[in-house]
Amino acid sequence: MSNQHHQDQHQIVGTNSTTTSATTLNSSTSSGTSSANTGNTASSTTATQQAKKKRLIDKVCSSKILEIIPECHTYYEMFLFERKLDLNISKKTLDIQEALKRPVRVKKTLRIFISNLFYTHQDTGAPSWELRIEGRLTEDSRNQKRKFSSFFKHLVIELDSALYGPNDHLIEWNRTPATTETDGFQIRRNGDSLVRCTILFQLEHQPKHYKIDKRLAKLIGKRTDTRPAILYAVWQYIKNKSLQDQNDREYISNDKYLKQIFECKKMKYSEIPEKLNCLLSPPDPIVINHSIVRGIGETQRSIYEIDVEVEENAKDHPMGALMMSNTNIQELQQLDEKICDTLEAIKLTRTNYDLFNSFAKDPHQFTNRWMASHSSDLNKSASNEQQQSQQQQLSTTGDNEEERLADYYYQPWLQEAVCRYFYRKIQEKRGDLLFLSIMDQ
Repeated sequence: MSNQHHQDQHQIVGTNSTTTSATTLNSSTSSGTSSANTGNTASSTTATQQAKKKRLIDKVCSSKILEIIPECHTYYEMFLFERKLDLNISKKTLDIQEALKRPVRVKKTLRIFISNLFYTHQDTGAPSWELRIEGRLTEDSRNQKRKFSSFFKHLVIELDSALYGPNDHLIEWNRTPATTETDGFQIRRNGDSLVRCTILFQLEHQPKHYKIDKRLAKLIGKRTDTRPAILYAVWQYIKNKSLQDQNDREYISNDKYLKQIFECKKMKYSEIPEKLNCLLSPPDPIVINHSIVRGIGETQRSIYEIDVEVEENAKDHPMGALMMSNTNIQELQQLDEKICDTLEAIKLTRTNYDLFNSFAKDPHQFTNRWMASHSSDLNKSASNEQQQSQQQQLSTTGDNEEERLADYYYQPWLQEAVCRYFYRKIQEKRGDLLFLSIMDQ
């Protein structure tokens, strides 16, 4: 079949629907919104971390509280369990966030509609028929409709060579970088008899998929996949079977199955990607055998379904929507605040308990300690106030003992200060005399 795929002059005609691909505009509008909040997020990170640390400290019960309130032991166990649970949830959240950053590929069903219509010679001058190939995802929404041609890399329609000759029985469509996506394909030929055709669809995979050799596919449990996924599956098999050499971990000691596949007893792990080249091939196309049945003025339709892989946005994924939702966060914060307030009240009660318990055991000694403590506080407060007043007086009046000595008045700064003082006084007198002379005039 592949040897007969010559470039046909009769190319497949794409049938665009009336809906335009306005969704391409939406992909670039959200890029500017994420960077607008970067500054605010960076500035609030420290405050958030401090608040979390303070809230964690406030939720801890002291050993003194545990002594007098036995129920707090249960709370403390729940607190430790909560910390462990929060740690595990945080780890899983980070793992999910990292996974959602990568393209998520999910399997969906592509429903293909193949229809044909016969025309009489009154309509076109000669009997003819038209074949249309269209399709859509069964779960596709109107706002996110994907063009039918975007799912395929090649499309070949092989007609009966006995009816249309060896040079006109193949119609081929190939994807190019300049390809415009369409909602379907249609071809038209002359004739009014039954036509059996074979339609071959080559799916478009991003990243590229490969068909795996049957022996290796049976070993790793995959028929087609990407090259990195195939290499990882081979490595998992090697690791599970403990095939790494004990002396040199770089070498792999092949078991009987790998010996048959790679045709060697021992190989380096770095050689596996090169050895995989001869075991990988392009995936087989999807083949549909269809009969173009004559039915004057009536459209004959057949429906087929195939599985395709589609990239899904994180926000469209159920787990992504769950990660983006903020439900119950405010409620949890309110409960944390209630717990902190309750613990503060318990700590205050514990302080009052110690105070009154000490007073009940020995009122005399308690009163003496209390008075001594307050006296010490008053003395410290009085001494601090006295020191502050002395420093303030010294800053305003100077050191009287130093000013009594004659050497104090022979310092350079003092002589300059005296000159400045007399200069200022002379200027004031000049100003007064000038003012009086003006008044006399």
